[in-house]
Amino acid sequence: MRDKIESLQQQSAALEPDQKERAKIRDAVVKETEKFLNNIHDFEKSPTYFSKVNGKEIMDYPIADEPIGIEQSVRLITDNIDKTGITGSSGGHLGYIPGGGIYSSSLGDYWADITNSYAGVYFASPGGVRLENHLLNWMRDMVGYPDTTYGNLASGGSIANLTAIVTARDAYNIKGANVPEHVIYLSKQAHHCIDKALHIAGLRECVVRTIDLDDQYRLNIQSLEEQVSEDVKKGLKPFMMIASAGTTDTGAIDPIDEIADLADKYKAWFHVDAAYGGFFMLTNEGRKKFSGIERSDSMVLDPHKGLFLPFGVGVVLVKNGELMRKSFSYFASYMQDIVVQQGEISPADVSPELTKHFRGLRMWLPLMLHGVRPFRACLEEKLLLARYAYEALQKMEHVEVGPAPELSIVTFRFVPPGTDANDFNEALVKAIHDDGRIFISSTTIDGVFTLRLAILAFRTHLDTIDLILEILKEKAKELYK
Repeated sequence: MRDKIESLQQQSAALEPDQKERAKIRDAVVKETEKFLNNIHDFEKSPTYFSKVNGKEIMDYPIADEPIGIEQSVRLITDNIDKTGITGSSGGHLGYIPGGGIYSSSLGDYWADITNSYAGVYFASPGGVRLENHLLNWMRDMVGYPDTTYGNLASGGSIANLTAIVTARDAYNIKGANVPEHVIYLSKQAHHCIDKALHIAGLRECVVRTIDLDDQYRLNIQSLEEQVSEDVKKGLKPFMMIASAGTTDTGAIDPIDEIADLADKYKAWFHVDAAYGGFFMLTNEGRKKFSGIERSDSMVLDPHKGLFLPFGVGVVLVKNGELMRKSFSYFASYMQDIVVQQGEISPADVSPELTKHFRGLRMWLPLMLHGVRPFRACLEEKLLLARYAYEALQKMEHVEVGPAPELSIVTFRFVPPGTDANDFNEALVKAIHDDGRIFISSTTIDGVFTLRLAILAFRTHLDTIDLILEILKEKAKELYK
């Protein structure tokens, strides 16, 4: 048996490269990623959308016993991943709600992956858990929540929203038998992950009221009040009111203070989805626009949006943290050693995850290296860029704009005479995608095909907006001939 073990050890030695081999692998990766970063500001060399390359060559290399080496691996990544789809790190990504992926954050991930710290429980990594809780406390203070707040760094807004919804469900003791008598209120612009979370949490059979919007695409507070009053008369129980602090479609901010008043009146759980807009609270303007957000019972923010981190980190905060712990804290006999050392709230006790990536370093390191000031400046810049684009679009021929941007999303469409506007704008967005230099997206609002500029990538600057305005003019003129 010893001989067999030693033989297997020799075969597995490739998993532990020596310093020279590590340098070879690392240098090859760094060389290629540096080339990528050096071209990221050149919209000609590094376009944001590729309509022809589809990454199919990846499938030509089976997962096999024999390796292909670092050179071939790097080439496959470069040709089949970096040159396909949407470049999420580009300043020309104006399509969805991008973040960009700041470089210093990648080094935090690198460190976390090398050391492989398990920061799910305090016993395994006291420093790692303290670091993540330190970040959560900073965000808690930013939004104005009390010291009773617990939070969690999740994989994104979807899991963060799910965590808050499950906590609310348990706090109101909602079981299978009484689900249908409880009512959830949200707007037509609420993110679809809310509906998904309700389904996963077993709340799909709740009465879900989709409230009408006002002319700014915000939840209509009068319609909400009338609906809640009517439901109470029917013997239904208002359970949860959900506000959006920056909708995905238009960037609208629901009337948070007024919704909080209604939630207080009817003793409903008030949840705010601020995944997109939350970090604008670092700016004076954002703080004013989110007035009343501290009155909510729970909220979600996405650092991979408003703090420009790489994809894969969302935040949930619950004002009464003990309710969160009661929903997610479980004990298993094989974890009995953990109980004897508890100095902080462990992430595993306030979230669905037990095994989790040490996400905190990707957020903590950039904040330590750069300070908060450049993040705030970047957010203020995006607010101004949205207004700049909005004003410029109003001066363009045959353009109809949506409401003035509350945050950094601008909606508009072309309405050339003698054309079907929906068809024209659909063709226009396709032409922009085929052009490849800038990526924008579309949405449909009340049957109207609408174009969107989602301005949040940290590499998006004045030259980016000037370029998309020129491309819009150019492509619209070509289509209108």
